[in-house]
Order: sequence, then structure tokens, then C-alpha cells
Amino acid sequence: MTTAALSPLAGRRCQNVLNSLHATHYFSPDLGRELGAAGITHPHAVNFAVRAAALGPVGAGTVAAAFYNYKYELVARHVPAVWETATPAQVLAARARAVDATLRRLLGDEALASAEMAEAARLALRAAEACSRGARPLYAAHADLPVPEEPHLAYWHAATLLREHRGDGHLAVLVSAGLEGLEAMVTHTATGKGTAPKWIFSSRGWTQEDWDAAAGRLRERGLLDAAGELTERGVALREEIERETDRLDRAPYEHLGAEGVARLTELGAAFAQAALTAGAYPADLLGKR
Repeated sequence: MTTAALSPLAGRRCQNVLNSLHATHYFSPDLGRELGAAGITHPHAVNFAVRAAALGPVGAGTVAAAFYNYKYELVARHVPAVWETATPAQVLAARARAVDATLRRLLGDEALASAEMAEAARLALRAAEACSRGARPLYAAHADLPVPEEPHLAYWHAATLLREHRGDGHLAVLVSAGLEGLEAMVTHTATGKGTAPKWIFSSRGWTQEDWDAAAGRLRERGLLDAAGELTERGVALREEIERETDRLDRAPYEHLGAEGVARLTELGAAFAQAALTAGAYPADLLGKR
């Protein structure tokens, strides 16, 4: 496939729709049920365990560094203690069962067995062939896992690889921009596309006091105004962060080529929309409040 016509935003758009389906399992009751059967019941412990399990039985420092925008004290309350309840291998197996149940519930068995799902899996796995491990710990850990045989699980696996590849690169850009984890979330939320503060407080361990302090630091840098909105300088920084993230994440989509990226985006968007229509996400997940 030719890569000459690949647009600058094509990879970002493709990854966005793939991630929309990948992330459904974080909000799925199936995940809590499967991890609960393994003895992990606290929602925070579930979250840390399923995403970090590919790294092995790591400690709080590793998880906080790789996840970036979680308060360390919250992570340390659950990691590494969670590995005493269930091994990483047990967690990964439970996660796979939860993903299977979630996708079957949201999309239906017919969609999972469709030619479109098999095609999407092939395209996403091909794109992932060009991902690189260097300085990308979450991607590299997941890349060492076997590819599932069933197409819908292979598609989800590939979406995970592409998500973590972009995410690891994005964190490098945030560090270069001088944005700490919470500061990055404050600026992202200010765009209107990020997670609402109530969800950040409940899932990441931050408090309103932490949020206000971060906003104060951003105002001092001229990135946020008194009303909590991005200044022109703040808007420019967020746009540059996304452009640089696109640059670091371009290889998988150049490898797949313009036609393949367009087709994968089309297929992924249909699956993501079906999941959204089926109630995959809380209605108040995104926004400034």
C-alpha cells in the first residue's frame, strides 16, 4: 500500500476510534465480576491490576510512572499488594474473559463473527507491526503477550498495542512540555475533550485542592486564565502536544498505508459507535464539570 496520501491527522483519528472500543472494558461490569472472582474487588485495585499486569508483579513506583496521571499515594495503597491476591497471569486471563463478555454484550455475537471484524483485526495487527518498543514500557509489555486467536479478541489486542504505543509517546511529549500528570489532565479537560473533574477525583486519587493547585501553576505559566479556560498560549501548547504525539506515533499508520488506515478507521468507527449506543460509557464522563 502507498503512504503518499496519508494525511497528518489520519493516524490520530484511527487510534481514537480503536481506543474507544478498547476502553469500554474499564467501565464494564464484566471486568469487576471477573477480577472479583480472582479476589480483587476494589475498583482502584482492579484498574491498576488489569493495565499493569503485562508488566509483571511491579511496584507502585513503576505503575505511577507508566500511568503518569494517577496520584502516587493512591497507587501505593493497592500496588504491589494486589499481586498477593492474584498473579499477573491470573489477572490477564480474567481481563481476557471480561473483554470477551463485554464485546459480546455491546456488539453482539453476529458482529464478532463478521467478516468486518476479521478484516479489522488483520488491519490493526498489521499497523501494530511497525510499533517500536524503545522507551515505551506499556506498549512493550503488551507486545510480548500472545495474539488471541478469535478475531474480536485479536482486534482488541491490536487496539491495545496501538493505544499504549501512542500513550507512551504522549507521556514523553508531556514531560518535554513541562506538564506533570495532573497539570496535563487540567489542560486536557479545559479543551472540553478530557475527563470531567469528578471522574478524575474518583479514579485518579486527586482532590479539589490538588486540582486548584495545579490550575494555579498553569495560570502562573500563562496557560490557563482566571476562569479555568485555556489561554491562547495554552491552546497552542495543547495543539503542539498533539502534533508531536502524532509525529512519534506515525510509523504504524505509514506502515499500514492510507487506504488501510481509512478502512480501519471506517470499521473501527462503526464498532465504536455500536458500543457507545449500547451504553458503554457513563454519560457524564467527558466535559469540564
